[in-house]
Amino acid sequence: MIEKLEYFIALAREKHFARAAEEIGISQPTLSAAIRQLEDQLGVMLVVRGSRFQGLTPEGQRVLEWARRIVGDTRTMREEMRAARKGLSGHIRIAAIPTTLAMVPRITAPFQEKHPDVTFSIVSTTSIKILGLLENLEIDAGLTYLENEPLGRVTSVPLLHEHYCLITARGNTFSDRETVTWQEAGSIRLCLLTADMQNRRIINRHFAEAGVTVEPSLEANSMIVLFSHVRTGRWSSIMPRNVAKSFGFPDEISIVSLVDPEPHHTVGLVATHREPFTPLVSALLHEARVLAEKGMD
Repeated sequence: MIEKLEYFIALAREKHFARAAEEIGISQPTLSAAIRQLEDQLGVMLVVRGSRFQGLTPEGQRVLEWARRIVGDTRTMREEMRAARKGLSGHIRIAAIPTTLAMVPRITAPFQEKHPDVTFSIVSTTSIKILGLLENLEIDAGLTYLENEPLGRVTSVPLLHEHYCLITARGNTFSDRETVTWQEAGSIRLCLLTADMQNRRIINRHFAEAGVTVEPSLEANSMIVLFSHVRTGRWSSIMPRNVAKSFGFPDEISIVSLVDPEPHHTVGLVATHREPFTPLVSALLHEARVLAEKGMD
């Protein structure tokens, strides 16, 4: 039953029998047979069938909620028993928005020092995708914004407040200033994160509050790409101060505080709320709380 529920979650996630089968490493006929067996066991139709996957039935949607809960609890049980036998070990999957990537080592490094048998995988993605990955049990935790957009039922640990700055090469407009207004920043050539990123939506909102509509001449989903273009001197960018400092900008780059308005936005670690947490997630949340107590503004 657990295996079939895991197959069902994969199908709901991929919305395609062949892709789901490939993801979990079985043949498509095996997947189709497992879903039919699950339907027979439960006595309801789970999938709207046709020439291709057409979605879940209402009963299928409800079973999906149960499947995520049961599979999640089963994994927690297995991890607890493994930890009881061998101590804390295993693999932690973390997804992070681009502006938090520089923060990740401040959690993973002390964690790995305490628990050397734990490994990590880190991916960069959008805040919306992080919530979907958590819901589908594809990651264990995420680093994302804790405000602005709904998070759903998660446990969160606030880690820092983002304060925004104009990042520009020395000699460019405003590079010799201590502060610059959002309205002024909207008048120069900018490179910004892509529109699917919450950071970009936040920046757009603050420009709108200043009465400015900005059309950047370059967009990317990577802070490294933005920084590389700022270094050419042809573009400026807007980044959280903590991100800008993490790059160790050379003397030829200026970091100018943005004012009017002077907003801040909280980012932190999130994990799907469940009791009990897996031993790995519980330890990760503890490490995040230790970091939060030190303060990272």
